[in-house]
Amino acid sequence: MVVEKREEFVGLNGVKIEKENSMRAGLFNSPSPSPQQRLRKEFRRRSPARRRPTYLSLLLVAGVLFIGGFVFVGLPWQPNPSQPMVGRVTSGDGLADGAHSLDSLPRQLGDQMTLCKSYAVIAKENNNLQLAWHLSAQIRAAQQILSTAATRGTAVLWEEAEPIMREMSALIFEAKELHYDSATMLMKLKAEMQALEEMANTAATQSATFGQLAAEAVPKSLHCLSLRLVIKWAADEKLRGKIKAMQKSFAPKLTDTNLYHFCVFSDNVLGASVVINSTIMNSLHPERLVFHVVTDAVNDGAMKTWFALNGFKGVAIEIRNVESFTFLNATYVPVLKQLQDAETQSYYFRSNTQGGGEAQKTALKFRNPKYLSMLNHLRFYIPEVYPTLKKVVFLDDDVVVQRDLSELFSLDLHNNVNGAVETCLESFHRFHKYLNFSHPKIKSHFDPDACGWAFGMNVFDLVKWREKNVTARYHYWQEQNVDRTLWKLGTLPAGLLAFYGLTEPLDRRWHILGLGYDANIDAESIENGAVVHYNGNMKPWLKLAMSRYKPVWERYVDYENSYLQQCNFH
Repeated sequence: MVVEKREEFVGLNGVKIEKENSMRAGLFNSPSPSPQQRLRKEFRRRSPARRRPTYLSLLLVAGVLFIGGFVFVGLPWQPNPSQPMVGRVTSGDGLADGAHSLDSLPRQLGDQMTLCKSYAVIAKENNNLQLAWHLSAQIRAAQQILSTAATRGTAVLWEEAEPIMREMSALIFEAKELHYDSATMLMKLKAEMQALEEMANTAATQSATFGQLAAEAVPKSLHCLSLRLVIKWAADEKLRGKIKAMQKSFAPKLTDTNLYHFCVFSDNVLGASVVINSTIMNSLHPERLVFHVVTDAVNDGAMKTWFALNGFKGVAIEIRNVESFTFLNATYVPVLKQLQDAETQSYYFRSNTQGGGEAQKTALKFRNPKYLSMLNHLRFYIPEVYPTLKKVVFLDDDVVVQRDLSELFSLDLHNNVNGAVETCLESFHRFHKYLNFSHPKIKSHFDPDACGWAFGMNVFDLVKWREKNVTARYHYWQEQNVDRTLWKLGTLPAGLLAFYGLTEPLDRRWHILGLGYDANIDAESIENGAVVHYNGNMKPWLKLAMSRYKPVWERYVDYENSYLQQCNFH
């Protein structure tokens, strides 16, 4: 009997090798195997053959080990927070290396403070005052560390920050464990935001109200000055005689068209004085200046006394009372006629404005008594007040003149009536800001994007004024606005309509605006401006005045004057 035995081997290259062994039965007389030996042979025969590793697998393992080692070595070293940081490298500016990274100490402190502030608010809302107090204490401590480090110009030290950071972390964890209801908290915060918004609106309205009242009120010192001057005028007969003689001596100049005529309509003695004084001091030919001052009956004596006691270099200054102009009556002047209407009186003199916010602030602004004063509307009657004059320069009582203005009288207005500085560099100074363009009469006659201009320093050609009959145009639009649907109040909207198409734009340097409300006017613009205007509520004679601009006005106030000292001007 022949038995074939096949044995398989696996070589180094993974190829199976078979080997045949042939033997005949009884060839060898060896003893028969025991049962244990047969079992071992059978186990070895059935077990899989062992494979030796190939070159490819060895290379793969070596590559994985190399990449793993490279990654491990390339990981950044993280210091152990429990160990002190010794020899920490700092950059040239004194900040720790990596100070602008996410794990820097100042940033970690800032992040923790933000969380603590949030949880402090939530804790207060939930009446957990003890937790809120601890959070606030740690916030203050962290702020102190950051402030100290900034003051000394060095980085935040780990020894300083670590205890506070550990304490804040513990407090934040404690706050998280309380499981505050986020939805309820959001609703509470939203309600608080709405309440704060209402409080802010109320405060803004109150601020506007108080500011408007302060702007409208006559300061105690200014009231004192007027009273003392009136008393002097009433008690001193010689002074009154001197005033009459001075007015008579000025008579020839008052109608001389070869001189430079200025109009100032005011009930403010000190304001008018600064306008006239600054114009004279900066004039190249003060002897050619003539001032026409119109005031009310209350301040007539005070004005005359002040300008009589102060020489002003002998310049001709005419003082007149607005009540002396008989043509200014309700029959001729629409504004005076409208003031006799009960509804108009109710609107102007009763504070029953419906609503609040912007509507109330607007109503407060427009109810300023100056808008109802005939002195404010007298500018539309200049040709009738001075029938013999050909050209005048109109100045408000809240301006300061800083250079010679004689050049204005030789300007070519190109057949226009009014020379003024335009104010339309910003969109809110165009016609649509002042007028109601939803009204068909306004919409059909005017351009909403037409450029606005300013009262306060204007050159008026009175010859062209009379030719164009500008006063009649003013009357027409004033009568159309009896129900205040074209514009609310004030003289500027009426002026925009009356002088529409009749205004010659002047160089902006002639008239610098905004010193009564704008804190950001360029200093160079103010210095180079011929006339600076304190338009707005912050007049230079009020405590509301901005300290940055007040010296420009005070330059022309003589604080050594006995009347000013008696009334505590300083």
